[in-house]
Amino acid sequence: MNNSPYVRAQASVTRVMLKVLAALVPAIAVYVWQFGPAILVKLVLATATALVCESVMLKLRGKPQALFLTDLSAIVTAWLIALAFPPLAPWWVVVTGTALAIVVAKHLYGGLGQNPFNPAMVAYCVMIVAFPSLMSQWPGDLNIQAAALAEHAQVFPNGPAMTLDAITSATPLDALRTGLRAAGATVASVSSDSATFGSVAGRGWEWIALAYLVGGLWLVQQKIITWHIPAGFIVGLGIISGAFWLVDSAHYASPLLHLAAGGSMLGAFFILTDPVSASTTPRGKLIYAAGAALIVYLIRVFGAYPDGVAFATLLMNIVVPLIDMKTQPPVFGHKQ
Repeated sequence: MNNSPYVRAQASVTRVMLKVLAALVPAIAVYVWQFGPAILVKLVLATATALVCESVMLKLRGKPQALFLTDLSAIVTAWLIALAFPPLAPWWVVVTGTALAIVVAKHLYGGLGQNPFNPAMVAYCVMIVAFPSLMSQWPGDLNIQAAALAEHAQVFPNGPAMTLDAITSATPLDALRTGLRAAGATVASVSSDSATFGSVAGRGWEWIALAYLVGGLWLVQQKIITWHIPAGFIVGLGIISGAFWLVDSAHYASPLLHLAAGGSMLGAFFILTDPVSASTTPRGKLIYAAGAALIVYLIRVFGAYPDGVAFATLLMNIVVPLIDMKTQPPVFGHKQ
């Protein structure tokens, strides 16, 4: 709550977290449709790890188990980690990242409501810095896998049947960043690879981004989050990427690609909006989101990592206290 007067509402941590989980279900369903059920294994693994770590830390801290284990906050963190991590990453990467998020980024700072940094993004940043190759194993489109199997059957009609667990593929942003470094490469030439790029962004990722958008808008409608951070991030990223695209469309991708690829929509509605680590004032939320959008674009285009949502989130978490202090609204009944 920012300022008085206050109105009591029928809300609880459990109800809020349950709605966040429900908002993620459409994206999970689309994920399975586009890339197979590997994501479901990671969701179960991350959830189990989060609950075990939460229980151990609650016991060590002398906190009531039932109250905090049923508030679903640990499960939300686990789901965000599973969705942010590559589904083809080894199981121990997900387990280690989830344990790090719950034990270090959450409980060592005092538990729910006390962490200054988004726990899921702490886990992502630590793991991608420590194991960059393992955090780059993203699945290829299921249609590409079927085509590979059909081609194998044509080339070797009498050979042994080939089965594929999964086809790894670079994310659209990674493929674009790497491809543009070649001499004479342009956005059009790099994005002509139909195995990686779809009509707007990445093959299959466009639909996942749309599902995140639908789930996020439902959270706004349910008043779980406000419009300020999603709108500030989306508009900010659109303006920044649009400016570079208008100046040199051959070497800078369009705003649509940046908004539909990577973790843009996941970050806008589910990560940057974390009520604990995000800005809380109306103007502060817009500044916070715009700053994150700028950092995301700079990392994507000029940095060493294909996406920058996690790093942008943590960097903006650092300045949240200053932003909130400078953007406090006037007390009710006063002009200043």
